[in-house]
Amino acid sequence: MKNEYDFTHAVTGKFYKKNVEFHTTVYLEPELESYFIKIAKIKKQSLNEVINEILVKDIEIAKMVSIK
Repeated sequence: MKNEYDFTHAVTGKFYKKNVEFHTTVYLEPELESYFIKIAKIKKQSLNEVINEILVKDIEIAKMVSIK
């Protein structure tokens, strides 16, 4: 790294995009990732679709349990 940087020609907000949605990146443990990749191949879906389906079902179960 340099001791000093020259920002005299810098442009404020050059990469700013209004109303941009950021998505959370999730890193799976290797064993989980390989397991879900196998399921995705069997179901002919993306890994993202398989994980989202599982999480939606998990939320449904959690809601049912919390109601009781």
